[in-house]
Amino acid sequence: MSPAQDIDSMRMKAILLVTAAIAFALAPLFSGGLGGFAHDLFPNFRIAPPVQPAGYAFAIWGLIHATLLASALYGLVARSTDRGWNRVRVPLISSLVPGAVWIAVAALSPVWATVLLWWMFAFALLALLQSPAQDRWLLRAPLAIYAGWLTAASWISVGFLGAGYDIGPGKNGWALIALAGVLICAAAIQSVLRRTPEYGLTVIWALLAIVVANTPTHMPLAALATAGIGMMVAVILRRQA
Repeated sequence: MSPAQDIDSMRMKAILLVTAAIAFALAPLFSGGLGGFAHDLFPNFRIAPPVQPAGYAFAIWGLIHATLLASALYGLVARSTDRGWNRVRVPLISSLVPGAVWIAVAALSPVWATVLLWWMFAFALLALLQSPAQDRWLLRAPLAIYAGWLTAASWISVGFLGAGYDIGPGKNGWALIALAGVLICAAAIQSVLRRTPEYGLTVIWALLAIVVANTPTHMPLAALATAGIGMMVAVILRRQA
């Protein structure tokens, strides 16, 4: 590839990322909002399982949509041929494009919606790990918030499936399994992210919403989520040094 073709390729990726970010941000407006799984699709779903965070926590999607779109636009205008920014574009596009249809999929199939969440999480994490230190607030921070929420959402979706299909340990057991998965995964990721507290703080936001949703009805789960918050704070502080 010639230098001119290389530059054209990077600019095209920047344009595609803006397009994907716009579609991702607009998706809730055309899909009935961020309602999550359609509960009537589960054979064993009488009440929301305890793994579900308090409803206010989902407001973070507004921040995620806004910051990712602002980042993509800035990248197009000011960093279209920057190789550090270019590295994150393909994995981020690979996460945002299926994310734009996630709400519609969740209304039809919880299983496929869960698969899609894990796909989105994997590519969001890849984009985050490849992001440069340059323009931290305009690139790495939005990616960290997005990946942090998807870490929690992916495991929570597993808890939903297990409880909703009445598999194995029941809704309380699946809630504990999902929460343990969030904590192990998030602590491992945060431990390799130096000076990126936004990731861990987003996970803490999700954990706090689980505490709120389960106090006082499911105190063991609320207690584990509270302990998880303390653990995440410790990991964040260690990686800030």
